[in-house]
Amino acid sequence: MPSDDRNADVRRIWDANAEWWDDRIGDGNDFQLQLIEPATERLLALKPGETVLDVACGAGRLARRYAELGARVVACDFSEKFIARARERTPAGADIEYRVVDACDSTQLLSLGDRPSGGGRFDAAVATMALMDMAAIEPLFSALRELLVPGGRFVFTVCHPAFHSTGAYRFMEARETDGRYSPECGVKVTGYLTPTTQKGEGIVGQPEPQYYFHRPLHVLLGAGFREGFVLDALEEPALPPIDPGRGIRWHQMPDIPPVLAARMRPLTSPQERHSG
Repeated sequence: MPSDDRNADVRRIWDANAEWWDDRIGDGNDFQLQLIEPATERLLALKPGETVLDVACGAGRLARRYAELGARVVACDFSEKFIARARERTPAGADIEYRVVDACDSTQLLSLGDRPSGGGRFDAAVATMALMDMAAIEPLFSALRELLVPGGRFVFTVCHPAFHSTGAYRFMEARETDGRYSPECGVKVTGYLTPTTQKGEGIVGQPEPQYYFHRPLHVLLGAGFREGFVLDALEEPALPPIDPGRGIRWHQMPDIPPVLAARMRPLTSPQERHSG
């Protein structure tokens, strides 16, 4: 688990930002509608009647979507403000159970399982743009190993650690082609391999800057590998190009993915975990 002080500060910040965030992007933005949600749904491949755990659900936008697709949903977040907003937004009768649970605490996560030891309840789990906000991810992978049924899957999306992280900077330059100048945007990477922590704004003007925990791929995926998960699908969605506008936008970099989407599955037996 992370230090109590760091995790408490992360929770305090999200409680401060929760309602402000939901007021602005609770109904979706380009990242959600064009990148995150389509990739997540493709990798989840939900079937009606499946039971899904939505980790760090925020105000419940995707929990409601999964319920619409016919899933039974348990959605959790450590921010009481987010859970309160999620309950307000959820129609009566929706098959969603909301819980205040800290995803950095494996004991709290295991309380969501059917048995006292956890385990066996969920066909799938999802964490949408959350792992880079979490002070520790090892407790989540440890708990998911017990919470997922055999053959279950865990799908997560994060800011792409190679191109959209604390060590990456966007730039714009003037490029001359056939005698005419046009703007060209890109990403300059000054750091990647070293895990770092710093604060920033997910949405300009939010009440408090939030923590970002940069983890390179070997650290991010390694947390799952050590718990017996394997990676079996990966997407790197990018926004479609548009005419240049003011500022530097991801739409102006259609060949650089700002988001990483991954699907991991726990191996089904101790023998499989130790083979290869």
